[in-house]
Order: sequence, then structure tokens, then C-alpha cells
Amino acid sequence: MSIHKPEATEVLVVGAGQAGVAMSEHLSAHGVPHLVLERGRIAERWRSERWDSLVANGPAWHDRFPGLEFDDLAGDDFAGKDRLADYFEAYAQKYNAPIRCGTEVLSVRRKVGEPGFHVETSSGPVDARYVVAATGPFQHPRIPALVPAESGLCQIHSSAYRNPQQLPAGNVLVVGAGSSGTQIADELRRSGRDVFLSVGPHGRPPRSYRGRDFTWWLGVLNKWEAPTPPAGAGHVTIAVSGAHGGKTVDFRHLAASGITLVGRASSFDNGVISFAPDLAGNIAAGDADYLSMLAEADAYIADNGLDLPEEPEAHVIAPDPQCLREPILELKLAKSGVTSIVWATGFGVDYGWLQVDAFDADGRPKHLKGVSSEPGVYFLGLPWQSRRGSSFIWGVWHDAKYLADHIAIQRHYLAYGTTHAAYV
Repeated sequence: MSIHKPEATEVLVVGAGQAGVAMSEHLSAHGVPHLVLERGRIAERWRSERWDSLVANGPAWHDRFPGLEFDDLAGDDFAGKDRLADYFEAYAQKYNAPIRCGTEVLSVRRKVGEPGFHVETSSGPVDARYVVAATGPFQHPRIPALVPAESGLCQIHSSAYRNPQQLPAGNVLVVGAGSSGTQIADELRRSGRDVFLSVGPHGRPPRSYRGRDFTWWLGVLNKWEAPTPPAGAGHVTIAVSGAHGGKTVDFRHLAASGITLVGRASSFDNGVISFAPDLAGNIAAGDADYLSMLAEADAYIADNGLDLPEEPEAHVIAPDPQCLREPILELKLAKSGVTSIVWATGFGVDYGWLQVDAFDADGRPKHLKGVSSEPGVYFLGLPWQSRRGSSFIWGVWHDAKYLADHIAIQRHYLAYGTTHAAYV
């Protein structure tokens, strides 16, 4: 425990990625004193935990905050990772966000006998009335305990992947067929390597349809407002990409480019990796999701009399490639020349520093739209935090506004009897 007198602030925001920057803007709008602590730089994960060619999953007109446009990009362009990091830094400067970089939060504990929290940081203690965990969902790379480290294979998580030259010579197995896995597999194949892509359950929206990006369709069809799935419901990854100007992810086209599709990786023994016999079912479910959205879009156009060009070719599903007709259930990695595995298998959360009663038995936050079960604690940047749109940049901004409004209301209640401050 530090012996220094704690610094005091009303709201401590932990993390200065897109969530922390948005939270600071809304707290400032309410006139709430606050401090944002970031262990690295603003938007550090965009800078140092993404591959070199990554671009946003949504176009520039959509994937931004309301208060600042991309002045160097056309609306339908897709911002690269470094451009996004610069955007959030510029946004923080525009709103004079009180961000302190290079400071790691070590622990947060509720005070005893008085309101608020005591926070230990790498730069000294801080006392705060409220704490916002704005560290997002990408905290702990998740790699299944499937292939032992002593296998001799190079194994990295997608968050550590940068470019094809980073990997040793040889072919690659990419596990995970969401946005990250499909883009990395495609890049590796374009670099001249043979690639095996393990495809699990997924959603597969069209990148665009009838002249409108899928983000627009999700908006007008009111799908961004889809409610958070019930606790325990399985997460289904979404295969969508802004790479190469934005194209629909089509696993049959990936196979035609030379990528070999396989089912979910299920076991490993003596240099042989086995796959579940679920490839055809996973692809079929993704196709159904894709065609369903086209049908909804067509119906919306007809109902509203919109003059948007027809796109009959979008409804054509290519023939099944051989790897789909005759799926590979076992792969001898050495014989196939596979020397590397890229695990695009998502992330787990790590809130070990937040030592309060706000988590379930699996360590996941207990909250309603980011308002924790522990009074005074808030979460921001979580997938499906309040709606489907929470996972996107603009969705984080709206979730931050909800939390800032909640904090302002709580401050009003606490001021009762001590101030005549107006209701906010």
C-alpha cells in the first residue's frame, strides 16, 4: 500500500482507447471532474496489437464518433489501424480529455466506511467516487489448449500477428473464421503460402448490397438495436471485412483462391490435428444468414419505393469446392508443410485489478448496459453491452453517453440536501 497522499478525482476512467476517449467527452459535457489513466498510449491496442494491413470493419462515414470526421478519407473508404489510432488521439485533443498515459492501474478497492474507491497505480494512489473500466473486450488473447508448445510449431494469436514475413517459411493453419481469421488467411495466401482455414459457426453479412454498405442496412432494418443475447448464449463471430476496399467474405471464393477450408479444430495428437465434421453445416448456416439479409433488404426497398439498383448476382451461391464436398477430418501437419498456426480465436477478459464484487463465477462483468451490480463501478466497450451496435466505434460512443448520464443522475441524488444543483 502506498504511503503517499492519494490524488483525488470524482470519476476515474481506466483505459484510453475508443471507449475511454468517448467516456471523457461525455463526462466533460456534464461538467464531471475525471481522470483517464492509460498504461500505454492513446488507442495503444490499435497501434501495437493489430496486424499491419488491418482496416476498420465499417466505412469512414459510419465508423467514427459524431464530433469528428476523417478529413483525409472518402466516406466509403476504410481507415487503417494507424489512421484510427491517430483519429482517437485527435479526438481526445479536440475535447481536451484529461488523459494520463504511461500509468497502469494496479488495483481498485472499495473504501471502508466512506464512499468511493481507493486505486493503486504505477504513478501513485488515486481516490475516486466512481470507476469506469474502459479496457474493452480485447484484454487476454485466448488460445485453446489444443496443440502443446513442445510440438515445434510456431503458434501465435492474431493479436501478435503482423505480416506474412513474421512467420517461418512453410504453410499455415489459421484457426477462426471471423473478421480477423479470414483477413489473415487471405493475406497469407496472397503472399504465396498454402493456407488451411478452420471455419466454425459464423454470421456472414454482405459487405454491401444494392449500393449500400451492410452498416447502412443494419441501421435501416433496425438490427443495430438487437438486444443483448441472454446470459449463457453462445457468441457467433461475424465474417465481414473492409480489406481491399471492402468485399463480402465468401468462403467459396477463398477456397477458389487456394485456401483449404476445414471444420473446427477439435484435437491434436502426435503431429496430427483433427477437425469436427461440421464444415458444411457451418458454411450452410453462414449462407442462410447472408441470403436472409438480402431478402430483408429487398423487402425494405420494395416497401419504401427506393430507387436502388438491382443486384441479382449477389444471390448466386457458387458451387461447393472440393474441400467442402470432401472435407478433411485429419491433417498431418509436417506432411502438409504446416509450420505455423495463427489462432484467431478471440479474447478473454482480465479484471484482476478490479477487486470488487462485480463479476460472475466465470469472471465476467455483472452489469446492465454497463452499469455494474457494484454501485459506483461501470463497464464500457463490451460486446453487446447494450445492443448489437455496441461492438462498433459509434456504438461505444452511445454507450459512453448512457453511462455518463447515469453518473450525472447519481451525482444529483447524492447532492440532495447539500446543494441546489439543477437536475441533469
